[in-house]
Amino acid sequence: MTNYREILRLKSLGLNHSQIADSMAISRPTVISVLQKATELGLSYREASEMTDRELKSTLFPTESGKPVYKMPDFEWVHREMAKSGVTLQLLWFEYCDKCRDEGSVPYQLTQFKKYYREYAVANKASMRIQRKPGELMEVDWAGATAMVVDTDTGEVIETYIFVASLPYSGYSYVEAFWNRNQESWIAAHVNAYNFFGGVTQIIVPDNLKTGVIKNTRTELLLNRTYQEMAEHYSTAVIPARVKHPKDKAVVEGTVGVVSTYILAAIRNQRFFSLRELNEVIRERLHSFNHKPFQKKDGSRAAMFAEERTFLLPLPLKAFEMAEWKIATVQYDYHICVDDKFYSVPYEYIRQKVDIRLTGNVVEVFFEGNRICSHVRLYGKANQSSTQETHMPPNHQQYIQWDDEKFKEQAMQIGANTAFVVANILAGYKVEKQGYKSCMALLKLADKYTPERLEAACAKALSYTPRPNYKNIQTILKSNHDKIASDSSDVTDKSEFGFTRGADYYNKGGKR
Repeated sequence: MTNYREILRLKSLGLNHSQIADSMAISRPTVISVLQKATELGLSYREASEMTDRELKSTLFPTESGKPVYKMPDFEWVHREMAKSGVTLQLLWFEYCDKCRDEGSVPYQLTQFKKYYREYAVANKASMRIQRKPGELMEVDWAGATAMVVDTDTGEVIETYIFVASLPYSGYSYVEAFWNRNQESWIAAHVNAYNFFGGVTQIIVPDNLKTGVIKNTRTELLLNRTYQEMAEHYSTAVIPARVKHPKDKAVVEGTVGVVSTYILAAIRNQRFFSLRELNEVIRERLHSFNHKPFQKKDGSRAAMFAEERTFLLPLPLKAFEMAEWKIATVQYDYHICVDDKFYSVPYEYIRQKVDIRLTGNVVEVFFEGNRICSHVRLYGKANQSSTQETHMPPNHQQYIQWDDEKFKEQAMQIGANTAFVVANILAGYKVEKQGYKSCMALLKLADKYTPERLEAACAKALSYTPRPNYKNIQTILKSNHDKIASDSSDVTDKSEFGFTRGADYYNKGGKR
C-alpha cells in the first residue's frame, strides 16, 4: 500500500515530485495525485501524522480511480539527438510534449523523462553528464580498505572499518574509522558527518547494505526502520543507489579510492593503539585532502564547500539518538515487559501487540503507528515497574491514592479488630503497597454487610488465627458465622480456615 504519510512528509521538506517518487520507489503521477488530493482537502502533513494509515487512505481516496496511461518517449531518437551540438534533454522534452499533445497522449514530466533516459543510457552503455546542485546530495559508503589498531593488552592487531561521506557538488568529504559496520556504527557515522558538515543535505544516497536498506527494487523500497527514523529526525530523504549501479554514487566511489591512497596508504606504517588515536590522524589527513588544490580546475574541495554550505539544511537542536525497536503483547495487568522491567500501557490495549521504541533514556509504546504512552527507561535490578495511574482501570484507581495510615485510620473507624486485621495484612508483605488491594477489598465488605458485621467477622477470624486474610473474613460473612456467639470450649467440627477443632479439644485428658 502506498505510504501517503511519507509522501506528505517529504513534500513538507521541500522535495519535488520526482525526488519523492525516487525516494519511495513509486511513480511520479502517484505522488502528484496524492499531493493534489491533500491540497484540495486542505490536509497538511501535521494533520496526517495524527491519523492511522487506514484513516489517511480513506480520507484521501474514498474510492480508487484508474491511473493515466503515459506515452513512452523514443529514447533511441533522444540519444541520437543528444549527440548534436547544443541539444539538451530539456529541449528534447519540450519537443516530446508537443508531439504527445498532437497525438492526444499524456507525456511524462521532465524528471521522469530524464530518469527513463538515464536507464536507457546505462542499459545501452551510453554516457550522459549529470549536473549536481549544491546541498542536494550526500553520498555515503564503507571503504573497501581497512586500518589496523593494536590491542595494548594482548598485542592483537584489530581491523577497523572506514566510513566515507561526500558531497557531490563540492567533493568535500568526511572520513571516520569504526570497530565494526553494524547499525549503531552506521547511524553514528551519519550523525558525525552531519556535525562535521554543519548542516544536512536534502537527500542521502547510500549503498544497499542491510543496516540501511532492507529492500530496493524497481517497484518497492523498504528502509531499515531506525535509518528511516534518522532521516525523519534530520528532515532528509533516503534514495539508495540502484543495485549494481555504482555510478549512482560516483563521487563517493571515487572518494573511497582517493581515501584509500591519500589517507590509509599514507599511514600504513604507523602503529595505533586506540581508535581515537587512529581517527585523530585520519582527521589531519582529511583536512589536507579537502584543502588540496584541484588538478584540472581552480580552487579546492574546501573552497567549493564554503559556497555549498549555505545551501545545507540546518541541524536539529538535538542530535539523533539511536533507538531499538521491539514488539510486545500487553498483558492482563496492563503492563509490557522490556528487558525484565515492566511498563504500564492504557488498559484498553490489553492483549494487543504494540511496537516499543527504546532509547538510552525513554521507552515509547506505539499502536498502529500512533504513540500511546512513554516512560523514563528503568535500569538496575530486574522486575522493576513504572506504572502511570491514568493507565489503570477505574476500579484500580480507587485505591492508588491511599497509603497505609489511611487504611489503618479507616479500619479503626469500624473497630479495633478490623484495624488489627488491616495492620496484619499490611505487615505480611515486604512492600506495604502490595497489600493495598486486599485492604481495600476488606473495607468494602462493610458496605455490603455493615461495619458491625465486619467487626464481628474480624473478631471471629482472630479467634481462629492471629493472621486472618481477606478470604477468611469474606467466608465468615457469607456463612453468617459472625452471628454465632464465640465459645472457646466448643469443638469446631467444620471450619473454613484450616482449623477442625479448638485448642481445648486437645487438652481433654488434662495434660499440659
